[in-house]
Amino acid sequence: MKKMKANKSITEQDDMRPEYDFTGLKGVRGKYYNAYRRGHGVKIHKADGTIRVQYFKLEEGAVMLEPDVRKYFPDSESVNKALRSLIALVPTKRRTTVKTT
Repeated sequence: MKKMKANKSITEQDDMRPEYDFTGLKGVRGKYYNAYRRGHGVKIHKADGTIRVQYFKLEEGAVMLEPDVRKYFPDSESVNKALRSLIALVPTKRRTTVKTT
């Protein structure tokens, strides 16, 4: 079992099983992010042997939530409700006039 480094808190500790060792790989965070945002196809293998390809694309105006945020907002309605309550807190911009002397 891996030992936790002294400078990491318990919440930062990796929960990856020891048999999944990725130390020799040089992964790049977000490598496929832009391609995913452009869209991707999924092959669906049906029981009758046929294959259906379904294409998914992030719609215009859609927002991708990070997993830690997603657990608090399970659906669009909850996200919109929270954002509307924040919008109500934003002060309206006042127009200032410059006094000339």
